[in-house]
Amino acid sequence: MTGTEIAHRDHATPAPSPVRRPLSPAARAAVEAGTADSTRVAYSRDWEAFTAWCAEQGLPPIPAAPETLVEYLTALKDTPRPRTGRPYAPSSLDRALAAIRTAHKAAGIQPPETKGARKVIAGYKAALSTSDDDADRRHAQANRVDAAVPAVLRKLVATLDRATLKGKRDAALLLLSHAIAGRASEMVSLNIASVTFHDDDKRRGMAVNVYRKKIKKWQEPKVLYGSDPATCPVRAVQAYLSVLAEQGRTEGPLFIRLDRHGRIAPPMIRGGRPIGDLAGRMTTDAAADVVQAAAEAADLEGRWRSHSMRRGFVTAARAAGKDLVDIGRHGGWADGSKALLAYIEEDDGWGENNPLIGIGL
Repeated sequence: MTGTEIAHRDHATPAPSPVRRPLSPAARAAVEAGTADSTRVAYSRDWEAFTAWCAEQGLPPIPAAPETLVEYLTALKDTPRPRTGRPYAPSSLDRALAAIRTAHKAAGIQPPETKGARKVIAGYKAALSTSDDDADRRHAQANRVDAAVPAVLRKLVATLDRATLKGKRDAALLLLSHAIAGRASEMVSLNIASVTFHDDDKRRGMAVNVYRKKIKKWQEPKVLYGSDPATCPVRAVQAYLSVLAEQGRTEGPLFIRLDRHGRIAPPMIRGGRPIGDLAGRMTTDAAADVVQAAAEAADLEGRWRSHSMRRGFVTAARAAGKDLVDIGRHGGWADGSKALLAYIEEDDGWGENNPLIGIGL
């Protein structure tokens, strides 16, 4: 190669960078469709809060600078919220950071570096967790719900009037969501056709066809008859479906909206136009209200939400000696999921699960 050729190569014009532009509304909607409903709503709120804060500070929300994230999370951890009087919990800061990164990705823009922002969260959580104030230590785990293990489930369903349609619906919702470790969004998406009953020598119970949006897979967990009729999810669903059939509902949503009198609610109309699900499907908020109302009626202390059923399933199954892989696959976790471990309630350390038992000391 001649000197002229080398010089030409060294001074050659670099290839132009690919043109990046924000996603179209249709493409953005397609991306959002792959995100769980609850996550999408939470991320949307977090993004709106971040953009509002950026506007106040005169900073661009997108693309956001790493320093902007550090300043924003510092503000969140130091500013009391009007509703609670306390700043956001560390888990909420984690979610806000994830929402900001997700918004950048959806717009086709490289997310900002988050090393500094994550140090803010780690320091905040450490400060709360080691505080002498019990309220601070609780705040470090503010989003963690209590586990609705079978003993709790018995208290919850005991508050229901199971002679009524509402009582039957709520019992079926509570018990089935525990039995399949169902998220609220998964439960309200079920249809009557999603449930298939079996009663032969090899199969006794029901199969539930459920879409696990977090792992983007259809699954069919098998639910066996329970030993206690009061907490048997199979019998509860059968009793509920029987009443629905008597009222002419043999297809459509499994869990339906009821009015304040406990009757099947008609379509909601606003401004002369129908709103919500025309078939009367329950919302995730309504499903959460069922859990909360039953917990209050049972005088249970703690934090009880729809996810209490999911945590309770894992805790009870693990305590019964079930393999983590089987627990995860039944409940819709990916194999090897670290998130699954966070659902396991620790015992008091004095029982047979103590790792010192049987090691030869």
